[in-house]
Amino acid sequence: MIELLKKLGNQGQDILDATKRVDFLGPLALRLYLVPIFWIAGTNKLNSMESTIAWFGNPDWGLGLPFPVILAWLATLSEVVGALFLLIGFAVRWIAVPLMVTMVVAAATVHLEHGWYAIAPSTPDILSSDAAVQAAQDLKGFLGWLKDAYPGRYETITEHGRPVILNNGIEFAATYFIMLLTLFFVGAGRYFSVDYWIRGMAREKQS
Repeated sequence: MIELLKKLGNQGQDILDATKRVDFLGPLALRLYLVPIFWIAGTNKLNSMESTIAWFGNPDWGLGLPFPVILAWLATLSEVVGALFLLIGFAVRWIAVPLMVTMVVAAATVHLEHGWYAIAPSTPDILSSDAAVQAAQDLKGFLGWLKDAYPGRYETITEHGRPVILNNGIEFAATYFIMLLTLFFVGAGRYFSVDYWIRGMAREKQS
């Protein structure tokens, strides 16, 4: 029996080892997932740069950060250039660093006060902030009122899914940070990245 279990275990490990032939799919998927996120965020900032700088610097309705012009441009260029680099797989480990810094700053200055969840949960738990709990209660009350007062409108609003309230917590920023951290350590991946082919040519020249 023990020998059979060992044999099955070895066969299972052999199957897992065989999947390493396509291990490039992991970093490729991470890169392609992150591209539109940073491209949209960066180009939105770029298209309204004056407003972006004002938001970075204003302490009343913005972030209240020092050197808003410099920081706004650094964040914007990191996201725009980062999206392009992630797309083609160029300097991925290097560009992951400023993008991770951007995520940490965003989490600390924009999202942290709202707790963990990006979307207010319908059933609050220990990760929910007071604002998320209140949002869940408000949404439940609103949907109950809408169903009673305007049943037709309620059906229209809910036919494609349950409405949610944006909580704006750190969940998405933390998720993107973890994805970037993974890319920092594993790189852009084989075959479908400029980094891979540059590294290959460099090794050929050395030999």
